[in-house]
Amino acid sequence: MSKYRIIGCMTGNSMDAIDLVLTEFEGENIKDICSYSKPYLEEMREKIEKLRECVFDKTQDEILNLPEFCCVHEEYVKGVALAIGEMCEKFGIDKNNIDAVGFHGKTLDHYPLSKAVCEGNFPYTLQMGSGEMLADLIGMKVVSDFRSDFVVNGKEGAPLVGRHNVNIAKIEGDGVYFNGGNTSNFAIVRDEEIEFQTDVGPFNEYVDMYVRKKMGKAFDEDGKFGKKGKLCLRIMEKAFELAKEFYELRGGKSGDPQYYKTIELMEYLEDCGEDDFDIIHTLEYFSAYIAVRELLRSGRKFESIKLFGGGWKNPIVRNAFMELLNGKGIILEQDRSVFRKFYDENKAIEVCDSEFGDFMEARLMADMARYCLEGKAWDDDIVSGVIAYPDENRKIYDDIVSRASKGWELFKNYL
Repeated sequence: MSKYRIIGCMTGNSMDAIDLVLTEFEGENIKDICSYSKPYLEEMREKIEKLRECVFDKTQDEILNLPEFCCVHEEYVKGVALAIGEMCEKFGIDKNNIDAVGFHGKTLDHYPLSKAVCEGNFPYTLQMGSGEMLADLIGMKVVSDFRSDFVVNGKEGAPLVGRHNVNIAKIEGDGVYFNGGNTSNFAIVRDEEIEFQTDVGPFNEYVDMYVRKKMGKAFDEDGKFGKKGKLCLRIMEKAFELAKEFYELRGGKSGDPQYYKTIELMEYLEDCGEDDFDIIHTLEYFSAYIAVRELLRSGRKFESIKLFGGGWKNPIVRNAFMELLNGKGIILEQDRSVFRKFYDENKAIEVCDSEFGDFMEARLMADMARYCLEGKAWDDDIVSGVIAYPDENRKIYDDIVSRASKGWELFKNYL
């Protein structure tokens, strides 16, 4: 039985921190050895936000010709390398005993199949983060660019966590595994298979951005701001209407902050005249609302939900989620039939935290790296990821952006 020790790295859409976890895999056994989180500096977060605007809808060649892109990319990868080095030093990790680092990279633009088909275009996905550069900086094998293999094979490219949820379910049991991160997503696991998985929409995205802007904090810790407010139906209706195109897509879809109309919503909130605490409370309620809504729209039966992701630590969000599951709370007019049908057909649902909830997304990257090293398909017979080995003589990095960035179809025979 093979044993692997792999460091998983996730930097996430929320850009709050570089999350790392060292996980040991042996057969079906999964054990976290240690974890480490290094917060982003506000300056770096602002650089990446601006970069997202610059690279939107651009081809790989156009992106690589942007001077600001190369500078931010190098700073980003060096930051990840520094965090890995700090983790190894803190916990006395011998790099020679690490099989690989699973590295997702930073998503800058994602145009999945579900949206591309509706608009008559080719899908693409853009993550920055050279596995080769990171391997050279840390002196360890790196597996990266996991989304590209799915996009070029006609899949969404996200969410990717379903297979990892299956592996966790072998320990914790079947059910819905629901992630509350910047974007929320869930996978329904039954009989050690993915029955259904989908992105849902913004979870921390709206709240964190508003709290950063108005309160000068990274997020609403323990819901302390939201607790001071009340629900404003007008704001909730506006948030839904702005991103209705995404919310109305059937499940099995892939999300990206650009589809949630975050900028447009922030502009509306700036002039809406409502109290800041009411706005924060409403955005937190809305996070739970669209989570439950998408779960019900899946049409699947389930008896238990296992939560993971930092967003569930907010009591406003969690309480609203529980209320909506149990027939309480405010429901938008157009959704009443969906909620009523669910309440009529379902009994009480058990909700609990996954024991593997902390650093789930970072561990996902470690698990995907393990599958790549073994040449095993992650999902739909697709082996995902590219392996980079340290090379002290390397001068040029060929993997600064993901293989499936815009324009990939023009050179698909070379992928």
